[in-house]
Amino acid sequence: MKGPTVLVTGGAGYVGSHCCKAFANAGWTVVVYDNLSRGWRDLVRWGDLIEGDILDPVALDSAFRKAQPDIVAHFAAYAYVGESVEQPGLYYRNNTLGTLTLLDAMRAAACDRILFSSTCATYGAPVRTPIDETHPQSPINPYGWSKLFVEKMLADYGAAHGLRSVALRYFNAAGADLDGEIGERHDPETHVIPLAIQGALGGGHVFTVFGDDFDTRDGTCVRDYIHVADLADAHCRALDYLMNGGESDVFNLGTGNGTTVAEIAAAVERVAGKSFPRRIGPRRAGDPPALVAVAQKAERVLGWRAQHSDIDTIIRSAWRWHAQQT
Repeated sequence: MKGPTVLVTGGAGYVGSHCCKAFANAGWTVVVYDNLSRGWRDLVRWGDLIEGDILDPVALDSAFRKAQPDIVAHFAAYAYVGESVEQPGLYYRNNTLGTLTLLDAMRAAACDRILFSSTCATYGAPVRTPIDETHPQSPINPYGWSKLFVEKMLADYGAAHGLRSVALRYFNAAGADLDGEIGERHDPETHVIPLAIQGALGGGHVFTVFGDDFDTRDGTCVRDYIHVADLADAHCRALDYLMNGGESDVFNLGTGNGTTVAEIAAAVERVAGKSFPRRIGPRRAGDPPALVAVAQKAERVLGWRAQHSDIDTIIRSAWRWHAQQT
């Protein structure tokens, strides 16, 4: 018997592809909608692929007619903070206007449920730590604003048109599929764990620590790393929540524990069994000293808790993936 259908925008990307696997394993019929500009065709393994852009209303209308989805899981977005500062129009056009185009296509197709991949970047520089969902939202870059505008649109479309939505505010997505089938692949790569692994794999890459004079336990930035498998589990639970009549809501996804950049490097050395070169670079503009989540709301409402997000599990899964790519 065919399960309900989820249309996954951006399903060829890092988090989207891992969620597609989890959706399929949970009995969903998965249809991926992706223009492959930053996704990867070979990561689409758990459902059909419809190639198209979220800025293309004609292609979206065709995709909705073909897939007849019960719900949308929306991952399609650009996500490089530095790039968003240099090219804000790219981010407002793709992330914000693209989502507006998607929402109008959903209305035309009478699809009234959406799961949105949001981010802790909507909070901006924290005024208190750890951060819960009531923390003020004041982004410090266009990427964060582009996602916050979408959250606002979801609320307004809910009030005006009855759209029900869940926005999941990730902290630092990390790790790779626990079965080793898929993993993290960005071009260019900007995430700290893959960069540290590149350093350990050799080839001349020198791992850079951006700032060692923060007010933290070892002077390097503290972040809340959440295994992508745990993110996928949260998305499955959020789909079920919406399908079972849950009201629109927002949830942080994190562990409540912070890890420093220096501790990440040490964990990679433990897993790799060798040290690797590193250098201290200047702080990056807008980097807060610490970003750590309060995620009790997701546990209370969705029954979700991180199960695979200890740093060594994250690093081991990422190491296995990256090592087999070389």
